Amino acid sequence: MLRVGSNAACMACRNLVSTNMGVRFRVPLQKLHPLSRAIHHRYSGNTNPQRPPHRTAARYFTSMSRLPMRPPKPPPGSGGRGHQQQRNFWVARLAARLLRLRYILLGSAVGGGYTAKKTYDEWKDMLPDFSEYNWVIPDFVWELSEHIDLDKLAKALPEMEEIAKLLPDFDKIGENFTFLKSLLSSGVSLGSEVKGASGLHLLLETSGDPPLKATDSSAAATQDGSDKQYKKSSDKEKIDQLQEELLRTQLKYQRMLERLEKENKELRKVVLQKDDKGIHQRKVKKSLIDLYSEVLDILSDYDANYNTQDHLPRVVVVGDQSAGKTSVLEMIAQARIFPRGSGEMMTRSPVKVTLSEGPHHVAMFKDSGREFDLTKEEDLAALRHEIELRMRKSVKQGQTVSCETISLSVKGPGIQRMVLVDLPGVISTVTAGMASDTKETIFSISKAYMQNPNAIILCIQDGSVDAERSIVTDLVSQMDPQGKRTIFVLTKVDLAEKNLASPNRIQQIVEGKLFPMKALGYFAVVTGKGSSGESIDSIKDYEEDFFQNSRLLRDGMLKAHQVTTKNLSLAVSDCFWKMVRESVEQQADVFKASRFNLETEWKNNYPRLRELDRNELFEKAKNEILDEVISLSQVTPQHWEAILQKKLWERVSTHVIENIYLPAAQTMDSGTFNTTVDIKLKQWTDKQLPHKALEIAWETLQEEFARFMAEYKGKDQDDIFDKLKEAVKDESIKRHKWNERAMDSLRVIQHNALEDRSITDKPQWDAAIQFMEETLQSRLKDTESVIRDMVGPGWRQRWMNWVNRTPDQHVRNETKNELDRLLKLHDEHTAYLANDEVTTVRKNLEGRGVEVDPVLIKDTWHQLYRRHFLQKALSHCNLCRRGFYYYQRHFVDSELECNDVVLFWRIQRMLVITANTLRQQLTNTEVRRLEKNVKEVLDDFGEDMEKKTHLITGRRVQLAEDLKKVREIQEKLEAFIEALHKEK
Repeated sequence: MLRVGSNAACMACRNLVSTNMGVRFRVPLQKLHPLSRAIHHRYSGNTNPQRPPHRTAARYFTSMSRLPMRPPKPPPGSGGRGHQQQRNFWVARLAARLLRLRYILLGSAVGGGYTAKKTYDEWKDMLPDFSEYNWVIPDFVWELSEHIDLDKLAKALPEMEEIAKLLPDFDKIGENFTFLKSLLSSGVSLGSEVKGASGLHLLLETSGDPPLKATDSSAAATQDGSDKQYKKSSDKEKIDQLQEELLRTQLKYQRMLERLEKENKELRKVVLQKDDKGIHQRKVKKSLIDLYSEVLDILSDYDANYNTQDHLPRVVVVGDQSAGKTSVLEMIAQARIFPRGSGEMMTRSPVKVTLSEGPHHVAMFKDSGREFDLTKEEDLAALRHEIELRMRKSVKQGQTVSCETISLSVKGPGIQRMVLVDLPGVISTVTAGMASDTKETIFSISKAYMQNPNAIILCIQDGSVDAERSIVTDLVSQMDPQGKRTIFVLTKVDLAEKNLASPNRIQQIVEGKLFPMKALGYFAVVTGKGSSGESIDSIKDYEEDFFQNSRLLRDGMLKAHQVTTKNLSLAVSDCFWKMVRESVEQQADVFKASRFNLETEWKNNYPRLRELDRNELFEKAKNEILDEVISLSQVTPQHWEAILQKKLWERVSTHVIENIYLPAAQTMDSGTFNTTVDIKLKQWTDKQLPHKALEIAWETLQEEFARFMAEYKGKDQDDIFDKLKEAVKDESIKRHKWNERAMDSLRVIQHNALEDRSITDKPQWDAAIQFMEETLQSRLKDTESVIRDMVGPGWRQRWMNWVNRTPDQHVRNETKNELDRLLKLHDEHTAYLANDEVTTVRKNLEGRGVEVDPVLIKDTWHQLYRRHFLQKALSHCNLCRRGFYYYQRHFVDSELECNDVVLFWRIQRMLVITANTLRQQLTNTEVRRLEKNVKEVLDDFGEDMEKKTHLITGRRVQLAEDLKKVREIQEKLEAFIEALHKEK
C-alpha cells in the first residue's frame, strides 16, 4: 500500500507543479538522468527482461556517485559573462529546489489521503456481493436498511486517528533521503549484503520522491561526499529498522482486515438468516456447490470403482499417514469433525466433504436427515463417532481400508465453497493387525482419484520430519509431473522451525527447490499444538501468533500470502472453481454422447420394452409374487383335502401295515387282534402321527406355492425374474414355522377318530373294504416283486430273453420250492418257522445237492409267508363284503368276523378327519402367515441393493440402469451449468 500511495504522491506532485506554473511540459526521456530513467521504467512497467529493474537502478546510482562534485571551469575565451550566467543559473536552480519541498509535503499528504481512500475501498469490497441474494430479499436496498445496524457499520470504518497514523512520517522521509545519499556516496553494494535490492526498492516505495533531473546530479554528488562517515554496520541496522517498521504496518492492516472480515461475516449471517425469519416467501433454491456435489454423488453411485470417464474437478487430499491431512481439512471446514487417533490409521475410506456457506454451522450426511450442530461439543462428538462407525462398516471382513465413499456436507458462514475428498494416509510398512494388501490398496485408491486430469491434488507434507522420508511426494510427481494441478502444503511449521538447525531448509521446501515435484503454489500452515482438545479458534490464534513472531516471515523466507490455512483455503477454492468452469461443459458433452449411444442400443435390442431399471423391475416382480401367494387362498377345500389325505397315507401306510396290521392279524385271534391294534394305535398317535401330519401339511403348502409360481412362469412373465422368485420362495419357506399349538389339538382329534369303531352305514363299510383291498393288493404286488428278484427269472424269461439265474438265485429258487410245499401241507401255518422245520428243509435241499444257510431259509420264508398271508387276507376281504349285517347286529361268525375291515375303516376315517383339520389350518392361518413371510422377504430384498443386483441380472437390466444414471447425471450437470452462468 505504501508503494501505491507514494507513486500516487509523485504523480500528484508533478501535476501540481505543472498546473501552478501555468505551463504544460514533459521532459524527454532521453534527457533524464540514468537514475530517473530507471525509476521511470520501474513504475511504468517498461523493464528490460534481461536486466531486472532493481539492478539497473543500483548500477545507475553507482555511476551517479562518480560525477564531479563541482561545476567545470568555463572554457577559455568564454569570458566572465558566461561564468556569471552559469552562476545565476545555479541560483535559480537552488531556489526551485527549495520550492519543491513544498510540493513534496503536499504530495505526501495527497498520497496519504489516497491510501486512506484505498483502505476504505478495500474494506467496502470485502462486503458480500448482495446481488446473488436478490432471490432472498426483494427490493434489497430498502429491506437491508431495516436489518443492518448502520451505527455498527459506521464503527467498523477506520477512525480519523488511525488514518492519520497511516500517513508517512515526514521527518523519516528526510532521514531516508539523507541515508540514500550516504549510500550513494559510499558506493556500498547493497545487493551483496542484506538483499540491498529489496532495501532500495523499499526506500523508493516509502519515500515517494519524484525522479531527479539530470541537472541535479552535481548537487547530489556534493551531498554524497559529505555523508561518507556512515559505516557499513549502521547501514544494515537502518535497513532492518525500515523492514521492521514495514512489517508492523502490515500487521496493523492485517488486524484491521480481520476486524472488518468479522463484521462482514456477521452481516452475511444476517442476510442468510432472512429466509428463516420469513422475510420472503420464495422457495429456497439449492446452492451452486450443493448442485455440484449431487452430481458427484450420482457419479459415485453410478460407478463405485471409479472407472467411468468422470473428469469433474475435486480437491483430492493426499499425504503420508499422520502428516496432518485431517487437521488441514478441519481448519478449512472450521470444525473438529474427524475422528482422531494417536499414530494409528483413522481414515479407512474416502470421505467426500462438500463445503458451502450457510447461516448455521452444521454438518449432514448424504443419506441421513440429521443435522449436527458444529457449535456444540456433544454434536461434534456424535459426528466423529458416526464417521468412525461408517468407516468400519464400509471395510469388508479381512480388509483394513475400503474404497466406498462417505459423503458429508458442512455448511457455515464464511466457509469457502468446494468439494474435498480425504483419502487414507499413504503408508510405507504394513503393521500388525492390517491386511497384507493394505499398502497397495491405499496406493490404488489414491491413484484412482489423482488420475482425474481435473482433480486438484492437495499434497500434505509433515514439516516436522525429514523431507527424505516422504512417500506421497513421489506418488504425486507420478500423477502430475508438471505440477499444473498440485498445491503443496507444509504442516507443523512451528515444530519444523524449532527442530531444524537451518531454517533455510523450510524456505527451500516452500520455494519448490527441495522436492523434485512441482506445484502451482506452496503454503506453510500450523494446525495447533497437537492436542485433540484444541478448538478451531484457539488453533487460529496460535497460528497467527506464530507467524507474526516467526523469523521465517520476518526475514523474508516466507511470503505473507503463503502462510495460514485461511490463505490456503482461499487459494484452493479459487483454483477449484476455475477448474470447474473450464471443464464442466466438456463433461456435460461427454455424458450427452454416452446417453445417445445407450439410447440407440436400447432401441435396437429392446424396441417394445419399457426402460425399467433394477428397482422398477424388482417392484414389478414383487407384485407378481404377491399375486401368486394370494392365489393360494383360491384353492378349493376338496383339492386341499384330497392332496393332504393322499400324501398322509403314502407317508404312514408302511407303518400301519408293517407295525400295526400284520403283527395283529398274524395272531389268528380276534381278541388279541383288537388288543394289539388298540395299543399300537395309541402309541402311534401319541408320538409320531401328529408330527408327521404337520410335516405333510407344510410340504403340501410348499409344493402348492411352487406349483403356482411355476404356472405363472409359463405365462407371459419376464424370465429375468426366475432367479428372484426362486430365492424368495426358498427364503420364505425357510422362515415359515408351523403353529406349534396346532399339534396338540390335532393329536386329540386323531386319537378320537381312531377310538371310534362304529361303522354307521353300508357305504362306509364298502368304502373301508375297498380301501383295504387297494392297500393289500399294493402290498402283495410289492412282495411278489421282491420274490422275483430273489429267485431270478422264470423259465419263460430265460427261454425268451436268454438269461440265466445266478448261483445265489438258484439256491433261493430251490429253497422257495421246498417252502412252498411246506405251506401247501400246512395252510394255517404261523408266521415263524420252527427250528426242526428249518433243519428238515435244509436236509431236503442237501439231499438234492443244494447247500443252504438257515438264515437264508428264514428270509425266504418271511417273504413267502407274507405273500401267502396277503392272498388269504384278500380272500377274507371278499367274504366280508356281505358281513356288514353280522357286524351291525354283533353276531359272531368265525368266517365273517371282519376286525381287519374295522381297522382299515378307523384308519381311513382318521385320514379324512386329519386332512380336513389340516386344510382348515392352511386356509385360515398358514397361508396368511406364508404371505406375510413373503412380504417380509421381499421388503428385506428391496433394501439390500447387493441382493437385488445378484438376483436381477442381464444386459437389459444393466443397460436400463446405465441409461437412467446417465440421464440423471446429464440433467444435473445442465442444471449446474445454468446456475453457474447465472452466478457469473
